[in-house]
Amino acid sequence: MSRIGKQPIDIPTGVSVDIKDGVATVRGANGELKNTINPNTTVKLEDNQLIVTRNDDSKPARSAHGLQRSLLANMVQGVSEGFKKVLELHGVGFRAQMQGATLKLSVGYSHDVEFEIPEGTKAEVDGTTITISGTDKQLVGQVAARIREVRKPEPYKGKGIRYQDEYIIRKAGKAAATGGSA
Repeated sequence: MSRIGKQPIDIPTGVSVDIKDGVATVRGANGELKNTINPNTTVKLEDNQLIVTRNDDSKPARSAHGLQRSLLANMVQGVSEGFKKVLELHGVGFRAQMQGATLKLSVGYSHDVEFEIPEGTKAEVDGTTITISGTDKQLVGQVAARIREVRKPEPYKGKGIRYQDEYIIRKAGKAAATGGSA
C-alpha cells in the first residue's frame, strides 16, 4: 500500500470538491482547478475528506495511487492557500520590472529579456526579488524555472537568477587552482 496514497485529504472550510465523470473539480477562495482522475484509481468524498484508493494491485495502479493523491492534495492547497516561489537576482546592475503582464529582466546581456507571465500566475517585483504566485503548483514551479533559466547562477562569482534559499557551490578560479605561481 502506498504510504502517501492511503492518507486522506482534509478539505478546509470554503473549499468544495466535485467528482463527476472522471474529473475532479476543486473550487476555493483563490479560484478553480480541474484534473482528470487516473482510471486505475477511485476517489471518494467522505466526511469532508477525499480518499484515494486503487482499483487493483497492478503496477500501473500502484504507481498512480500516490501520484493521484498528491495531485488532489495540491489542488486543495492551491485553491485555499496558493503557492509561491521567490527568485533573487545576484549581480551588479541586475534588475527586473513588470510592464503589464510582461517581466522585463536586465541580467547582463546586451539586451533586456522580456518574459510573458502566463495566465493563472502572478508575478511581483520588489527590488531584486521576484515572487511568482498562483493556484497551480506545477505552473508556478514551471514559470519560476523558466525565469531562472534566463540566467542560471554561475559557479565562480554566483551571479545569476536563483531561488531564495538556493545555495551555489562556488569553484576556485584559475589563480587559486594553480597555486598562484607564474
